[in-house]
Amino acid sequence: MTEKEQTAIATVRRYVWWSIGAGLIPFVVLDIAAVTAVQLKMLAEISKIYGVEFRKTRGKAVVGSLVGSLIPGAFSYGVGYSVMKSVPVVGYVLGSPLMVIFSGATAWALGKVFIQHFESGGTFLDFNPDEVKEYFKAQYEEGRKLAATTERRENPQIPV
Repeated sequence: MTEKEQTAIATVRRYVWWSIGAGLIPFVVLDIAAVTAVQLKMLAEISKIYGVEFRKTRGKAVVGSLVGSLIPGAFSYGVGYSVMKSVPVVGYVLGSPLMVIFSGATAWALGKVFIQHFESGGTFLDFNPDEVKEYFKAQYEEGRKLAATTERRENPQIPV
């Protein structure tokens, strides 16, 4: 593993936690906006590590394309989890854990996809979401496991 890759993975792990935190915002749809902003910031930092010019508009398009590739209407699931939180007491209790897992898992998957792409010499301009959808889905599943883990010390993949 290269030094850049190690630094980038540490960055992704940090942003998984920031995404989880943003997913806890109790205001409908504001949580999704916060998660998206956090994940775009993560992509900007990973780009900087690799010396790749970050393009926010391209980043938004890529995030939407990859998250939408998870399952039909994946973004609507995120919105659904967010809206669910608006139901007094019960909605927040049920919607928050789902939104947290969704937020953390998508951050992990996006980070891993871009690390792989930048490690191979790619840029934002030559990134093709269709070519990485299967890898993204596999990393999303790994990210779901990471995000569902409540004790950092019990999961050696997440730094303490």
